[in-house]
Amino acid sequence: MTLRDGVVLVAMLVLLALIVTKLNDGSHNAIRGPFHAVDGDTLSAGGERLRLEGIDAPELDQTCEDGGGRRWACGAEARRYLAHLVSTDETECRGHERDRYERLVVRCRAGAVNVNGTMVREGLAVAYGRYMQEERTARRERLRLWAGRFENPRDWRASRGMMDGSGLLEAVLEWLERLIGSNGNEAYGQS
Repeated sequence: MTLRDGVVLVAMLVLLALIVTKLNDGSHNAIRGPFHAVDGDTLSAGGERLRLEGIDAPELDQTCEDGGGRRWACGAEARRYLAHLVSTDETECRGHERDRYERLVVRCRAGAVNVNGTMVREGLAVAYGRYMQEERTARRERLRLWAGRFENPRDWRASRGMMDGSGLLEAVLEWLERLIGSNGNEAYGQS
């Protein structure tokens, strides 16, 4: 074994140890409302900004086309629907990591309703690493976004210079964040 191989091995072991530590980190911040829907995938509560995990909703001023080619304010509709979902006193959001904008990444429930999954299931957000079954259902039923044409929120932001970093690098970093950020507690927030 060469010195270089030894350094690579040590680096891999350190990385593995960090991943295991992160996966075993069971501490979750639980936040109860009242919540304010900033947009279709971001909430605020008591000065804390919360990003809904596993979904990406249209931006607030984004428009989409319905099945007849008419434009509709899909970003504003996503925000209205999220506000409706979190309006109950039973709403609670849980998370333990922060995204690059320092928002707490959360899964929310309003009583028995999985807020994150419902946004995707109702066709007002796309699945982003989670909720693929909900997205397949919304597509099949041609709900809201899926009834016509729309630009993926990520592409819409990129076309307007609203993303920082290069596309490929950003995608890899976000994938790593999701991989390392998952703590294995799949029961909370899943539908």
